[in-house]
Amino acid sequence: MSQMSTGFSLFIVGWSVLLVGLMGIGGYFMFRKFLKSMPKKDGKSDLDWQDYYIDQTRSLWTEDGLNLLNELVDPVPQLFRDVARRTIAGKIGQLALEEKASSINIDLIVKGYILATPKRDHKFLISHLKDKQIDYKRYEHYLNVES
Repeated sequence: MSQMSTGFSLFIVGWSVLLVGLMGIGGYFMFRKFLKSMPKKDGKSDLDWQDYYIDQTRSLWTEDGLNLLNELVDPVPQLFRDVARRTIAGKIGQLALEEKASSINIDLIVKGYILATPKRDHKFLISHLKDKQIDYKRYEHYLNVES
């Protein structure tokens, strides 16, 4: 009888640790999303600005540009792919508006892809650009790694 209650106690403790760990991970990502949705001094949040840039530049995207963007975010896990696509598209839109571009070209896409990608992922980003045979040498000053 004591064997069964010890095993059951270990199961309950293990299950509790697993649940607390999963809730901690989920809470971390929810908190990051919450911080991005908080208004800044100008009254708009990072997500508001991202949506603004996407909406303002929607007509500048070509079919080839959208295909390239989809290829670039393809290695991102499916769960996070839509968020990554919107973040990168928002950065590309911001660059297009700043440069007063008439269309979104490969130059803007690669630059926006590099700037929107977290610096900790730049090593992976470089290998992905090499796999796609995209020249990134002009943007090395934006990258956080030595190639």
